[in-house]
Amino acid sequence: MKTVEGLYYSKDHEWLKIEGDTGIIGISDHAQHSLGDIVYVEVPEEDDHFDAGDSFGTIESVKAASDLLMPVGGTVLEVNESLEDEPGSVNSAPYESWIIKIKFDDVSELEALLDAAGYTAFCEEEA
Repeated sequence: MKTVEGLYYSKDHEWLKIEGDTGIIGISDHAQHSLGDIVYVEVPEEDDHFDAGDSFGTIESVKAASDLLMPVGGTVLEVNESLEDEPGSVNSAPYESWIIKIKFDDVSELEALLDAAGYTAFCEEEA
């Protein structure tokens, strides 16, 4: 399982990268590996607002479908439209194949997330 230093991770297996007041969200290597070959990613509309823990879409693989959950609250600024044609890019490059970009509601929500080491330990406990 690969993790990337400098990202935040949720216990629901989403990652969050901070760029100024923008958050970039995707799913972890652990999540894509557990799902198997991804065949479809449902994304929200721009300007949709979600609270931390809300489902903002669905990711489907040949094995299962899973909700995508917001690691922090925010408003969708942009969706990765390339996932419509290439959902499998989440398998081949999970930390480059982001799903949505958001504007944060409250930066203090980051405190509830894990760093790379904490996420790795969490996944090992879960196994």
